[in-house]
Amino acid sequence: MTNPLATRTQTPQSLSEIQTAQLYALYATYYGGTSPELFQRDLQEKDQILILQDGNTPVGFTTLKIIRAEHQNQPVRAVFSGDTIIRHEYWGSQTLPLAWCELVGKIQAQQPHIPLYWLLIVKGNRTYRYLNVFSKQYYPNRKAPTPPEIQSLINQLARDRFGAYYQAERGIVHYPQSQGHLKAQWHNSASNRNPEAQFFAERNPHYQQGDELVCLTLLAADNLKSFALRGFLAGQAAQQQAACGA
Repeated sequence: MTNPLATRTQTPQSLSEIQTAQLYALYATYYGGTSPELFQRDLQEKDQILILQDGNTPVGFTTLKIIRAEHQNQPVRAVFSGDTIIRHEYWGSQTLPLAWCELVGKIQAQQPHIPLYWLLIVKGNRTYRYLNVFSKQYYPNRKAPTPPEIQSLINQLARDRFGAYYQAERGIVHYPQSQGHLKAQWHNSASNRNPEAQFFAERNPHYQQGDELVCLTLLAADNLKSFALRGFLAGQAAQQQAACGA
């Protein structure tokens, strides 16, 4: 790490071919079962990409799409997280997670009266463990069964998004051929002793072949832990200030 890390947010459609190629090269370093075409197709259907930079060099990114739906006759929104990667030299840096929390705080403040959820499909325990770092209640959760109304929402959002590839009885998105999986050399066997990691492996035993566990948490101030809450509130405040100045 030679420079202070920074982030920027833009639409995937505004990326140049060179920028897209850089991001794909970063992603393909860590994930198998992918291709430039698959990566590009997935990227272009997202609404925003948050890029982590060391100087002018991209060293991580995460993509997201805003889903709007109606559940039990009430409007809901969900932030659907797509591809996410950080170079291993920067694992442990909180710059990208904090920027993500600020971004979703802004999104929540745009329509504060409509519940906003985080819809996350997880193919590695490192990502699953972010749910426990960020939020108080999230599902599936080793400490509590998923409430029926939350399971109903998970099923609805997952079916709308993944169709027949979503296996509701398992809570898994399964493709006949992997759409991306962490390469074997990047699996951290030491982390497998973590209770959250063990639970993830129990619920998604074939994650190394590309199966993805569908997870959900409410993005609201009273459901966020201190680190995530700090970024979330900063994002809300920034959005409210921008709205007042508009």
